[in-house]
Amino acid sequence: MLRSALWSPAAAGSRAAKAIHKVLRWQLYAGLALMLVGGCWAGIHGAVSALLGVFINITAGWAYAASISRSRSPTAVDTLRTLIRAEATKIALIVLQLWLVFKHYHDLAPLIFIAAFIVGALMLPLALLVEEQSDCG
Repeated sequence: MLRSALWSPAAAGSRAAKAIHKVLRWQLYAGLALMLVGGCWAGIHGAVSALLGVFINITAGWAYAASISRSRSPTAVDTLRTLIRAEATKIALIVLQLWLVFKHYHDLAPLIFIAAFIVGALMLPLALLVEEQSDCG
């Protein structure tokens, strides 16, 4: 499977799309679970804080995927430029959203928010690791 993904651009794109959809889905599920935990622990503001923490990663991941999917990089240099540009877009979006949340949401439950943000960020390597492990067997 890995060899065909390396030699076929269509297969690589399809595999990447599946992996990104899996990550976004895992992040959404984690966000909903953390929203319930945050809501039980700190009420409505805890639930909203948890949802915002995960939502930042979801929107950044979506922007990253959109940046990469629009590119048709014919060379390795162009591919590298696309990846760097997509990563810079993701980081800028995360920083902007963090600033907006901390500046404008005065009833933020910071512990829940940061925990949800970290859990959302950890979904990417976990989901991709599970995808890689399932291809080996």
